[in-house]
Amino acid sequence: MMQPTYIPAVRTARRWAIGLTVGAAAIALPGLPLAASALAAQSVTDLLSAGDRESSARHAAAALGNYERAVKAEPTSYVALWKAAREAVDVGEFERNAAIRTALYERATDYARRAVAANTKDAEGHFQLARAIGRTALAANPRERVKYALEVRDEASKALQLHPQHPGALHVLGVWNAEVMRLSGFSRAVAKAFLGGQVLGSASWAEAIRYMELAVAAEPNRLVHHLDLARVYRDAGRRNEARVAYQAALRAPFQDANDDQYRKSADEELVKLR
Repeated sequence: MMQPTYIPAVRTARRWAIGLTVGAAAIALPGLPLAASALAAQSVTDLLSAGDRESSARHAAAALGNYERAVKAEPTSYVALWKAAREAVDVGEFERNAAIRTALYERATDYARRAVAANTKDAEGHFQLARAIGRTALAANPRERVKYALEVRDEASKALQLHPQHPGALHVLGVWNAEVMRLSGFSRAVAKAFLGGQVLGSASWAEAIRYMELAVAAEPNRLVHHLDLARVYRDAGRRNEARVAYQAALRAPFQDANDDQYRKSADEELVKLR
């Protein structure tokens, strides 16, 4: 904003000086919203960059804090919303306190829904929504899982329509098929008859394997793809292939926030498989 232009205290010039001061302010005032907007944009950019650095360092809680501050500064920021959803799921996944874990998944779901509302044409928002709801479902009882299953499948499918090789969406649909197959026959029958779960009848071990193999092919260095492929092979009765996939998981580099936990699970599950 321009500083007021003051004229030396000469009585005859005072009125002109006042008029110039007011005029200068009137010219400068329209620039204030632009300056504030630029400052806010810079702040959001800085917060996203800080979140990205923490996420790359596998510090999910710190990354989440930065992304949530970015969301607070710019509530409709698509990037801030889907990244906040991602980190909230990561923080919640191995949280021992059930109430805290549930709250984190609820936050993740809210952020992801808002991300999809902000941009329906990008795959990442749909994937993060499928992932957040999917994590909620995995922590629920079988009846509640069915309630969530339909939306998980729908959102992952939308992500693949927008990005046919999206590794995360392929992974979600692989796990979706596997989890449906892991339900008891009775639970699946009840779901199809009374819970609107007819689509569950399309699930199969073959589809679970196909999607998980596609996820591995799309991101061969991501540990969690190998781990869940191993679990699908194991539960489908393909034990030799499960061993190979577990071993691949153990060799994979750390990339994601929970990779140390995933590797520990791979090691323990491989020992049991032997």
